Amino acid sequence: MEHGGRDSTGTTRIAYREITDAKGRVYRIGETDRELLGGHSRKLMVYLPWLAMMAISVSEYAYGSAEDTLSHAHGWSQSDTFWILSVWVFFQAGIAFPAGWLRERGILTARRAMFVGAALSLLGFVSLGHLRHVPAAICGFGVVGGIGSGLVYATCINMVGKWFPERRGAKTGFVNGGFAYGALPFIFVFNYAFDTSDFREVLDGIGIYVLLVVAGCAWFFKDPPKNWWPAEVDPSHSGGTGRHTAFLAKNPPAVRQFTPMEAVRSGMLPLMWVSVVLTAGVSIFGISFQVDFAKEAGFGPLVAASSMGVMSVVNGVGRAVVGWLSDLWGRKTTLVFVIVVLGLAQFGVLWAGDLHSQWLFLFFAFLSGFGGGAFYPLFAALTPDYFGENYNATNYGLVYSGKLISGLFGGGLGALVVSAWGYDGAYLLAGGVSLVAAAFTLLLHQPGRTRLRDVAPNPRPFSREIT
Repeated sequence: MEHGGRDSTGTTRIAYREITDAKGRVYRIGETDRELLGGHSRKLMVYLPWLAMMAISVSEYAYGSAEDTLSHAHGWSQSDTFWILSVWVFFQAGIAFPAGWLRERGILTARRAMFVGAALSLLGFVSLGHLRHVPAAICGFGVVGGIGSGLVYATCINMVGKWFPERRGAKTGFVNGGFAYGALPFIFVFNYAFDTSDFREVLDGIGIYVLLVVAGCAWFFKDPPKNWWPAEVDPSHSGGTGRHTAFLAKNPPAVRQFTPMEAVRSGMLPLMWVSVVLTAGVSIFGISFQVDFAKEAGFGPLVAASSMGVMSVVNGVGRAVVGWLSDLWGRKTTLVFVIVVLGLAQFGVLWAGDLHSQWLFLFFAFLSGFGGGAFYPLFAALTPDYFGENYNATNYGLVYSGKLISGLFGGGLGALVVSAWGYDGAYLLAGGVSLVAAAFTLLLHQPGRTRLRDVAPNPRPFSREIT
């Protein structure tokens, strides 16, 4: 049967086949990434989202270093600055589901979502610098800026997962890592070159930087067709290269494409949501309070800034490393390991502060940064592993929405706990919450593939050819 040709408008059609496996899962193969991207490799859909994620990372991971100056400049209390960040986290996470819903219905394209996100992020930084009243700053940076960053974040994560369905762990981890270590230069800017005399100009400049980088990356964004799969990789993992076979054996594709309601009814999506709520809350707590705790423990500004810089770098690099490890170990095993490390690191940070040991403090800041970021790409990769790619923008939007609850108790409520129980009680509670999250994660399993023999190579799939 001949494939390809031209349609009635004269547009060349690329030939492809749809392969249906023993469980009814459909894979569309035949179209290469270069054919779909106008001559570019699909690696472009890794590097561009990575650059955009690095640009927006300043909003969350450098905010803690800017709080003191903002408080003095605007007359805000510590609680005010924490609640501004908490609202930002709420909307940054909350926009993922509606944005995914709009994208999957063709109302909001990936490129358009990125352009809107870039413009709203600029407005967020301008608001933070020029609006003195707390409610206005909450609306400007928290709501508008949070939505902007959330649009960019959700679009980038879903983009890389669609283009690399056979080894999404490493690729998603790499892109997700940019959301942490991309803030590193700004952490030191906020600690050493950010004061009440220049804070407006600095924040305006950062907003313009975010706008230019994100909009420039957005110009090339394009989704693959639904069910697309690279032709050189056998989705049944019964053939192909040894590396791809090993990856798919540890993390087999979803048995079918789950709609959001089907994913919820499976019980696994709600369980993932609860795990995200608990784990992200601990992570946000560490980001919000580590610098202040370091200063209270008697460490100088260099150690305080360095601890946050260490957390930012390791947070980002750890995401890439565990993404790669999850392709080898399996997504769930790696996720449990990461969450346990995060919990133990909270106890360690508190211990090091009580001992007034700078090097020990930096070591546990290292572990906290690793655990506090590495779980994000694992959930991002686990969602399409369990529920498929076609509805991933919406399904992952639901899972990631757990972070909007985390923003409340990780930042704002965390400030109340610190006020009531001190840093000792707050860090002990954070470590305990993380270990509870690890226990919940142990209950996860792929819907429809509960037996070992379901993971074994499938028989030769039935296929039908379509042009």
